[in-house]
This record gives sequence, C-alpha cells and structure tokens, in this order.
Amino acid sequence: MVGGEKELRIRFVPGCCQLVEEDVDIPSRRVLITGATGLLGRAVFKEFNQNNWNAVGCGYRRAQPKFEQINLLDSVAVHEIIRDFQPHVIVHCAAERRPDVVESQPDAASQLNVAASGNLAKEAAGIGAFLIYISTDYVFDGTNPPYKETDIPNPLNLYGKTKLEGEKAVLENNDGAAVLRIPVLYGEVERLEESAVTVMFDKVQFSNKSANMDHWQQRFPTNVKDVATVCRQLAEKRMLDPSVKGTFHWSGNEQMTKYEMACAIADAFNLPSSHLRPITDCPVMGALRPRNAQLDCSKLEMLGIGQRTPFRAGIKESLWPFLVDKRWRQTVFH
Repeated sequence: MVGGEKELRIRFVPGCCQLVEEDVDIPSRRVLITGATGLLGRAVFKEFNQNNWNAVGCGYRRAQPKFEQINLLDSVAVHEIIRDFQPHVIVHCAAERRPDVVESQPDAASQLNVAASGNLAKEAAGIGAFLIYISTDYVFDGTNPPYKETDIPNPLNLYGKTKLEGEKAVLENNDGAAVLRIPVLYGEVERLEESAVTVMFDKVQFSNKSANMDHWQQRFPTNVKDVATVCRQLAEKRMLDPSVKGTFHWSGNEQMTKYEMACAIADAFNLPSSHLRPITDCPVMGALRPRNAQLDCSKLEMLGIGQRTPFRAGIKESLWPFLVDKRWRQTVFH
C-alpha cells in the first residue's frame, strides 16, 4: 500500500528547465531508525528503504543533510519526531558500543544505552509502534556457549551491563518491544575504524611489519546487511502477528578469532599472512571480554527469519575500497 504526495522536481526541456509538481508514491509502512549514521544504522535504513518502507533515519553529529538530527537524550525532541512521523516500527541502533570507551565514560554511556532507550520504548508504546532494541552478545560471560534467549545474562564489562540494563528499561516501558542481541559486526564501512573486524585490514596489508593478533577470544563476525534483513523480516512478521516480541538472537555462524579473521582477510585478497602472529593468552589490557559468547539463533530460524553472508565474500565486498596495492585488483577481481 502506498500514499500520495506532491514533490517539486526539475524537468529539462530543450532551451530551458522547468520546476514542476509531480505525484510521488510514498510507502505507507513507516520506520524510524536511530543511529542511522552508524555502521549498522546505515544498513538498516538502506534495507527498509529498498523494500517498500517509508524510512526516516536520525543521527546526531553526522546526521545532516541526509538524516534528521536528534539528540536522543532530549526527551522533547524524541517525543516530537515520533509524534510527527507516527512510525509503525522503530529500530534503535544508536548506542555507545565501544567497551573501552564505556569504561572511561560510564555516565555518558549509561545515559545513551539505558536512559534514552527506556524513554524511546515509552514513546513507542504511546503510539503503538514496534520497537526493536539492538543489544549485544556481551550480556553473557562466555563460559557456557551457545546461549539461548532464556539463559541468564552475566556481563563481564560495563558495556555489557549498560546494554543489559537497556534491555530491561525497554521491556519494562514497552512489553510489546523486541530485543535483538547480535555479536561483532562488519560491513561497508566509511573508515576502517568503524568495525573491530575491518580495523585489522591495514595490519594485514602492510606485511613488512609483524602484527600480534588475538587468538584467544572466539567471535562470530556478522555482516550488517544480514542484521538489517533480520530487522526488516522481524518488523514485517510483527505486523502480521502481534505475538512476535521479546528477546531474539542473530549471529553469523563462522567461529573465528581475530587472528583467524585476519588470515581469512589476507586469503580473500590474495595477500601474505606470515607476518600475523597469533596470541593465545587472555588479553590483560582494556575491558574484560567473554571468551566465547556464541548466540543460539534457532528461535528466529524457526520463524523463517534470517540471512547469513559467508565471511570471505562479505569481507571482500566491505574492504575492497580500502585495498592499498592497486596491482592486486587485477589478480583478485578480474
């Protein structure tokens, strides 16, 4: 179903151009995406926008001109955009997701990850919108994987604790909401530092210097395109079935340490990997990380929801623009 709206467009004719008013079809299903300027948020916005949803994204520092600029800590601004847009679905991607930053800035992280999430859930409930809150595998301590949605969380670091508190705040303020826990993400980054996976690419490419790589923590790298598809499928399932709510897990199914990811990246681009050194000791710097917080995704799979991109294919697509040695382009891609 679509609605109609007038839009001004420029029409070129021989000798001049004209400003004309044309009818434009606007999809009737409305979705609001927070954190739409981030790695996951961009993918979620694109997925909904390309599948007959009227998508509005919001962000803060990098929002304009493409997205609405909203400070999620400003409850009045949040109320106004939700009241004006009247979304059917809200996908809450915005968060402070860097564990070491959360440790150093706990109050600011708690405001965004907990307080803003609870307020957003309350506003969503007020208009009957379905809220999908993006959470993390770091709510678990990594000692007894794989983890089902019903397993008791026990976060090791403050990031995991704030995201778990955010889950509680969301569900307490909106019992029809969904929590979607996901692991480490990668995808089409604007800069390599956007993802803990893609940030390794320079160390992989510059093989003249040995690089230590963690070979202790077991991860399940997940493509943001896949998470975006899951969010859309979950939203569309909910619009047909009000019982679709609560906590869900989604993850890639390839278990890899950072060292193994780095080797896979090297292999994908036909680059050497002998300079990469596996470090099997538990890291002693920074926030504590769970050893293996593998997520059991069978609940979503039983609903017919899910998509997984093979890591080597996804990482090649994501990192291709950052390939330094242009000579490899001929051998790898042609």
